[in-house]
Amino acid sequence: MTDFNWNIVTDLRDMWQWPFMRQAFEAGTIIAVVAGIIGYFVILRRSAFATHALGHVGFSGAAGAVLVGVNPVYGLLLFTMGGGSGMALLGRRAATRDIEIGTVLAFMLGLGLVFLSLYNGNASEVISILFGDIEGVSAAGVLLTLEAAIVVLAVLALIYRPLLFSSLDEDVAEAKGLPLLALNLGFMLLLAVAISFAVQVVGVLLIFALMVTPAATAVQLTKRPLYGLIVSVAVALFSIWAGLFIAWYEQYPPSFFIVTISFALYVAVRSGFALSRRFVRREVAAPNLDAAAGPGSV
Repeated sequence: MTDFNWNIVTDLRDMWQWPFMRQAFEAGTIIAVVAGIIGYFVILRRSAFATHALGHVGFSGAAGAVLVGVNPVYGLLLFTMGGGSGMALLGRRAATRDIEIGTVLAFMLGLGLVFLSLYNGNASEVISILFGDIEGVSAAGVLLTLEAAIVVLAVLALIYRPLLFSSLDEDVAEAKGLPLLALNLGFMLLLAVAISFAVQVVGVLLIFALMVTPAATAVQLTKRPLYGLIVSVAVALFSIWAGLFIAWYEQYPPSFFIVTISFALYVAVRSGFALSRRFVRREVAAPNLDAAAGPGSV
């Protein structure tokens, strides 16, 4: 924990003298871009439960990786991609596959329980998977995150138009002959990769906030997909940057501040629109007294 200095430039210079903070900002920026973009499609496709489930599925994979002594990211990738594929193949439509998601989640959590019961090592590794440890990301981890992000965004750019079409209206997309199964499978794999790396920031228990809340905020602000993607990324970036900045001065983990900021932005936007709609309704409902009184009234 460091004392706050009102000179922001000096604060940032002091902060970035430390390699672990530079790497945290680098990894956080990459993950924010990917999470903001993928999360927007999660909202359009009503796949929030799938995001939540894949985070927990990833925990089982990470626990298995820790058990055998390999990088937890590889376990995350293996299990989230396997779980995402199972969800896509078992459930044809994105918005109606809750049963399939729950079935895969239950099986994967069972495996995770077995892995945890067999693990006798340092519990800090498991805790970092649960709650995230962005300040512990290494230079090699940043590079791996960047490589994965490039792949995810490149594939997403290739399938952007048909994916957007099917996300907005699956029935029409199917009638037009779009390969819904292939699109669902491709998106779930992209979501799995994004979650695997986003876990480094907020952990599996809080992954929902980073992958869904910025996009949910964006949907409240604009209905245009391009603007929605930009706003979603901006909210995710601000949440991570501000969370890291505040955590530099406090003893609490960055994931707490990142999630809190993201949630506060959503609540503020949602409340602002609710109040504005109520105000407009009152104006419309208010009678025009002058008109009601008639031309001869005083």
